[in-house]
Amino acid sequence: MRHSRRIGHGGIVSDREPTTTIDPGDGHQPETLKRVMGPKLLLLFIVGDILGTGVYALTGKVAGQVGGAGWAPVILAFLIALITAFSYMELVTKYPQAAGAALYTHKAFGIHFVTFLVAFAVLSSGITSASTASNVFAANLVAGFGWDISATGVMWIALAFLTLIALINLRGVGESVWFNVVLTLIELSGLLLVIVVGFFALGSGDADFSRVMIFETEGDKSVFLAVTGATALAFFSMVGFEDSVNMVEETKDPRVFPKIMLSGLTITGIIYVLVSLVTVAAVPIGVLTESETPLLEVVREGAPGLPIDTIFPFMTMFAVANSALINMLMASRLLYGMAKQNVLPPVFAKVLAGRRSPWVSIIFTTLIAFGLIFVVSTVLPESVTASLGGTTSLLLLAVFAVVNVAVLILRKDKSGNADHFKAPTVLPWIGVITCVFLVGPWARLDELIQYQIAAALVGIGVVLWAITWFWNRSTKGTSTRFRNPEELT
Repeated sequence: MRHSRRIGHGGIVSDREPTTTIDPGDGHQPETLKRVMGPKLLLLFIVGDILGTGVYALTGKVAGQVGGAGWAPVILAFLIALITAFSYMELVTKYPQAAGAALYTHKAFGIHFVTFLVAFAVLSSGITSASTASNVFAANLVAGFGWDISATGVMWIALAFLTLIALINLRGVGESVWFNVVLTLIELSGLLLVIVVGFFALGSGDADFSRVMIFETEGDKSVFLAVTGATALAFFSMVGFEDSVNMVEETKDPRVFPKIMLSGLTITGIIYVLVSLVTVAAVPIGVLTESETPLLEVVREGAPGLPIDTIFPFMTMFAVANSALINMLMASRLLYGMAKQNVLPPVFAKVLAGRRSPWVSIIFTTLIAFGLIFVVSTVLPESVTASLGGTTSLLLLAVFAVVNVAVLILRKDKSGNADHFKAPTVLPWIGVITCVFLVGPWARLDELIQYQIAAALVGIGVVLWAITWFWNRSTKGTSTRFRNPEELT
């Protein structure tokens, strides 16, 4: 154990609290991460990660599957996320380490390769989410300046934006989290603006609230399948709360997690339902479905005499930038953690001497995101937002199913904190059933490409695992296994 200086309340530096470090034995600074997050920062982190890309980009796509009742899938997605959040709250207070779902999987099943698959699926979901956000950022930049450029031009803007996110991430978690505060306040303002404009349109008679009770499905889909598919897509809007457990060792007091996580989910759930209602009431479904900037259409329809629509695309850009930043932050640190465990090539554990940020992992995850955007934009016929956003929800729903099983198995484990939060037993069972159901192809009849993208990403991880296994076995004579899964990040 070594003593590490940390920033306390009011910016005071303290030398009192010890933190676990790994001493490389060569005189260099230990490769550790900083504790910078108090309750307020954690709440903003959760709210900021949940709000953003999903609601700004997929509101129209969800409405296109079920018609005016687009609020129904949003509520269902919120409830499913809330159920799984209870499992996370129990586990993160029982095992307050930063590894999150991977740690819980390892403690429950004890199979190293399964632990790796869960960890890499979470990592991959962060990359697909950030890639989606980058594409939405580019689309709104084009709309904001009124540029008439091709889809290829939008792609290059998205790639340039991802490069900027990588540079911010390289500065370190402290700067990234404070940048998150600014972006979260902006994205909250943008969504509140949409709600206010929508209600103004309703009050002035320019919106039709009766549309919110109309179910309209595409083609010959049944209402059940349409709602199922829309819920799976809307679930992308609710992800983000699980990222916070990967930051637990950068949080000053992990005991605040249950209260903060519930607060963050409740805030975002209320905002999402209100946005869904006013969006459908203010704008015809056909316009919403075809638009890459659906909330901008609400502002244009609801306040045509005001220049709000000129400002709103830029507010949206800040909102999705926040999602991209947090997800790339999480992905790079998980990759770093797995390299420290010697289940991935050790090069990914390298950190900058001054900033202590995992620079190789940041560059690698950024390059994967580049590849995703390029392939989906230039090769695949599907929408970038729907394909990558749906892949994110697919990966995380599979992970959440495993976590809900893990919390039930780990009820027998007495090694964790005795005074921890405990979820009602029925909730993890419901979580397993709902998450597995939404992973199935019946929930993604029009977007089977999502399975291919998910398989390709996890396949990259398996190849890296195999390379590491061969190297460990041939040069060191050791097995490839998680020796300290609680230190994954």
